[in-house]
Amino acid sequence: MDAAGYTALTRQSGLMREMQVVANNIANLSTTGFRREGVIFSEHVTRMAEGPSLSMANGNARLVDLSQAGVSQTGGTYDLAIQGDGFFLIETPGGQALTRAGAFTPSATGELVTPDGNRLLDQGGAPVFIPPGAARVAVAEDGTVSADGQPVARIGLWGPVDPADLRHQSGTVFAAGEMQPLDGATILQGFLEDSNVEPVSEIARMIEVQRAYEMGQKFMDAEDQRMRGVIQTLGR
Repeated sequence: MDAAGYTALTRQSGLMREMQVVANNIANLSTTGFRREGVIFSEHVTRMAEGPSLSMANGNARLVDLSQAGVSQTGGTYDLAIQGDGFFLIETPGGQALTRAGAFTPSATGELVTPDGNRLLDQGGAPVFIPPGAARVAVAEDGTVSADGQPVARIGLWGPVDPADLRHQSGTVFAAGEMQPLDGATILQGFLEDSNVEPVSEIARMIEVQRAYEMGQKFMDAEDQRMRGVIQTLGR
């Protein structure tokens, strides 16, 4: 394969990754707390021994869109939505992680957990515990949890020290190397945050990527036919 073929192949590989990311975004249009992702392309230019330079595309890096999404009122006591920057801190089998999906329920032992059983942590990194038999549980905008009028915990909002360090782990769960508490955001009880995926723009982007991939494939097919013609001509 010549230089043109390698260049086209790296571009096709990046476009395929972007198509997968866009498809995943569209599949999560209705997923609570989902964060849209995009692909970052970089260009590597190498000086050739003879002739022009060679440019190679790389589309491995993913970018998480942290823009605020809308909220939907559910009325659920343990449904929480964040208005502003920050994530809920949860404890997973792989360690502490971040999420914007605020649908929690009390476990058999009274700890607030996600649908996957991951425990919600307070501003000090301890599990949030609801006393058994509590008749009324309220969550203030600053994250203070009260049971029958008595404060029992304060939910903290966290984020990565370096925003570029945020990594999509699975579903609506994110990992970061180093995390820190954040201030300035509010927590809404009885609400859930929607996905921040814009369906129209994502579908338009999918069409763009598909067309770009098809054009790249046509170029590679034409290059293949050209190389075959050269070989056949030289072999006579």
